[in-house]
Amino acid sequence: QVQLVESGGGLVQAGGSLRLSCAASGSIFSPNTMGWYRQTPGPQRQVVATITSGDRTNYADFVKGRFTISRDNAKNAVYLQMNSLKPEDTAVYYCMYADFRGRGTYWGQGTQVTVSS
Repeated sequence: QVQLVESGGGLVQAGGSLRLSCAASGSIFSPNTMGWYRQTPGPQRQVVATITSGDRTNYADFVKGRFTISRDNAKNAVYLQMNSLKPEDTAVYYCMYADFRGRGTYWGQGTQVTVSS
């Protein structure tokens, strides 16, 4: 099992910044992928950014140039620096972890990000 604990969400004005953090614990194996998804009211979560244990990154088009994902493998942690936030970035942001042992994807509890106009 893997446990993910997020922090760093909150309320910010448009144009502002927030930094999300996620710490993983439990049965962590490499290689793995950690990252962030978000969900607005609706059925689907959409990928925001992911990063592999080899530091390969992937970003959704709507955050390129504004958000930066990073990780600290020694701490099993992943971060999301969000700059130039827009009201449409308002969502619950979820941390995720996946490896190649066939256990599926693990999710954090989610952290609310609200961007006011």
